[in-house]
Amino acid sequence: MKKIITICLLLMLPVLVLAAEKASISFDTTRHDFGTIKANGGTVTAEYRYTNTGTAPLVIDYVGNGGCGCTKPSYPKEPLAPGKSAVIKIHFNPAGRAGQEVNREIKIKSNTKPRVSKIYFSAAII
Repeated sequence: MKKIITICLLLMLPVLVLAAEKASISFDTTRHDFGTIKANGGTVTAEYRYTNTGTAPLVIDYVGNGGCGCTKPSYPKEPLAPGKSAVIKIHFNPAGRAGQEVNREIKIKSNTKPRVSKIYFSAAII
């Protein structure tokens, strides 16, 4: 009986070790304020530096567009090793939004716990 229990525990050990490895995302900052920008001034870009503070590779599955076609994200598609850093870029085109105050929330889905992280940007458009 002891042998069976020992064998079962030994077989479960790799599973437990893998389950203990987790990716974790940490941002230098989660907010960017473009300040006052011109509606006809062209696209502006914010950069959000992040680090994998976990013990497993970090994989970003999706970065949202803030709810409109005026926002385009770009981000690394390859896994990020523990301890390494990378950048998510958010490109915002203010055309046609003169007189608006913009406050956007961008959702980032990855293999972290919690699965969704958020970054934000704002601008006053003239």
